[in-house]
Amino acid sequence: MPSDFAYSSLRRLASAPGARHVIQRMRGEQDEIRLAIGRLESHLLDVRKPSRLEDAEFKVFSQFGEDGIIQHLVRSVAPAETTFVEIGTGDYRESNTRFLLQNNNWRGVVIDGGEAHVQFVTGTEMAWRYDVEPVSAFVTKENVNALISDNGLRGPIGLLSVDVDGIDYWLWDAIDVVEPAIVVSEYNALWGPDATITVPYDPSFVNVEAHYSMLYFGASLGALVHLAGKKGYRFVGCASNGANAFFVREDLAGDLPAHTARSGFREAHFLTGRNPDRTLSRERSIAKRLALIGQQPVIDVTTGQETTVAAAVGARGVE
Repeated sequence: MPSDFAYSSLRRLASAPGARHVIQRMRGEQDEIRLAIGRLESHLLDVRKPSRLEDAEFKVFSQFGEDGIIQHLVRSVAPAETTFVEIGTGDYRESNTRFLLQNNNWRGVVIDGGEAHVQFVTGTEMAWRYDVEPVSAFVTKENVNALISDNGLRGPIGLLSVDVDGIDYWLWDAIDVVEPAIVVSEYNALWGPDATITVPYDPSFVNVEAHYSMLYFGASLGALVHLAGKKGYRFVGCASNGANAFFVREDLAGDLPAHTARSGFREAHFLTGRNPDRTLSRERSIAKRLALIGQQPVIDVTTGQETTVAAAVGARGVE
């Protein structure tokens, strides 16, 4: 383990004149290496011809294996428009569309409630090398279409990604100013494959404020599959880690698999829950985690009725 002296030396080095420039240059060089490896992985997709989404997975800038899945779907669908909208990006160093931007030379709009993504894009070579517009705004169903159209996108686009840890269902439901060929949406795997529920619409929803555990957010996979059907999209599967679901416009889906929520569901294999003191929880039991949020309200999207997590999910995880 590094000593206190080593840590203090690193802190002094990082604060030294010119250190920021050096760190940015090193990050840039690392990103070039990652891009080169990602391009090789992309070419291998043409050789492997994956039959399952998880077989296409690889990570360059995405959180898990989403970069590979997106490359596979883009090859399968060949969208006419090479444009994207990503809602919920963090600082954009890690995202679902950055590899599309830098590898495929797509263009798009990235929207997040913070400023970190704006600083990253405008403070690096990305500001002039690529055509991406960073927008800082808290996104609601009332403003989402204007945020997209005011930044130059309307009609058919290549890909929409929604990951806001909250009102994801309501945002996708509200979006009508663009018609994406491919949709990527986060789902709450804790709620299982069968429930068709989402958190009630609240334009100010923030998951860490809604419940300390950070387990109460978003929509179940079943709810998103239900919405996809209404909008004319085929559910083609989930990433193996159980975070994101993928949908393709039905008229473009071709031979891609048509899953039900149950057949395409993947359990989450990561730990993001929190204890009351906000420290990371190591609890793995589905039943115990569900018990924490069992009385939280949710909307069954097939009926429009409010219920609770416990009533909607039932005895999931109980042995």
